[in-house]
Amino acid sequence: MTNEEKYKLIIRNLEEVLTENELKSLIESGTPLKHYIGFEISGKLHLGYLFTLLKVKDLQDVGAETVIWMADLHSAINDKLDGNIETIKRMANEYFREAMKALFLCIGGDPEKLIFKLTSETYAQNPSFWQTMLEAAKTTTVARTKRSITIMGREASDDSMPTDKLFYPIMQAADIFLLQANIAHAGIDQRKVHVIARDAALQIRTNPLKDAKGNRIKPVAIHHPILLSLSGPVDGGGEADEVAMKNKMSKSKPGSGITIHNSPEEIKQKINEAYAPEGQVEGNPILNWTKYLIFYDRSGSSSTKVEPQPRSNLNTGVILTIKRDEKWGGDLSYSNYEELEKDYADKNLHPQDLKSAVAEWLIKKLEPARKYFEDPERKKGLEEIEKLTNH
Repeated sequence: MTNEEKYKLIIRNLEEVLTENELKSLIESGTPLKHYIGFEISGKLHLGYLFTLLKVKDLQDVGAETVIWMADLHSAINDKLDGNIETIKRMANEYFREAMKALFLCIGGDPEKLIFKLTSETYAQNPSFWQTMLEAAKTTTVARTKRSITIMGREASDDSMPTDKLFYPIMQAADIFLLQANIAHAGIDQRKVHVIARDAALQIRTNPLKDAKGNRIKPVAIHHPILLSLSGPVDGGGEADEVAMKNKMSKSKPGSGITIHNSPEEIKQKINEAYAPEGQVEGNPILNWTKYLIFYDRSGSSSTKVEPQPRSNLNTGVILTIKRDEKWGGDLSYSNYEELEKDYADKNLHPQDLKSAVAEWLIKKLEPARKYFEDPERKKGLEEIEKLTNH
């Protein structure tokens, strides 16, 4: 794979790259690519994780080391699973790790190539982390840290929140240097903390990032778009990352998404009830999922003008067939998202017909995950997370 091919595979379907020139330079320098993406441990995994893992697989395919950061301490700070750190650790190992492996199987990945690291264990093994965190904290202000609290799904203006919440963004920024990750990956809703890390990078003395020649570098930040909530858009302004947080699929928003454990019947019901006005493209979760899951190999737009890339081997030849009765014109088949979106906007494709096709695609795509959790030991972890989250 050439450097240009690596670059194009990494940037496809991203909303933003900070920055494209730095990514190109990193690849061309011959520096081993080290990628990380962090997750809280809070409940059953949904399709947003599948979308994220598609990008993880892209990075693996270009030869990057990929770390799945199981952020148990961050989860406790954010009061997930009642903030009980021992429960969070157990669920990270007994449920979350296995669920991520199951999802990787769904997209044709090799689960054994995923590197899982638990935050609390890694911090204990690397006491220098706390010095790195203090150095990162010195590079920013309290006001800016408070604005970054939105990455936790909290309001930046809430002065009554406990002080530990302020540690979260700085810890997350310092994680990048601890892991020596030259590619930091997240949804666009997490961009604020990546900007803090990039601004701190050249001032960090403990665990500084360097390229193959020993030059100090900033981490490249790659941000993918979000999968929209099935319940439809939420009104309210704000910066791009804040809008994304309000409108994304989330475990904390019942009915907003589909978990990887939903039965075929549940998938059909949730898709059928989803927000999808006829002819409306903007804010339509069914079109959003069609674009970023079914036609994943089509790049999204971004503020940094990430251009559409050539079709890759991942989904080359993908055809989505919309089953329709002959009296409604018969079946429709699409080999790319653009044609489908145009037909939808022109009302040549009815929402219910698209919903049926998307539901069937999801049922088939998630089948490996359902089978994976038929194993009795894995099923125990699933049952416990269901008890802890009451669903």
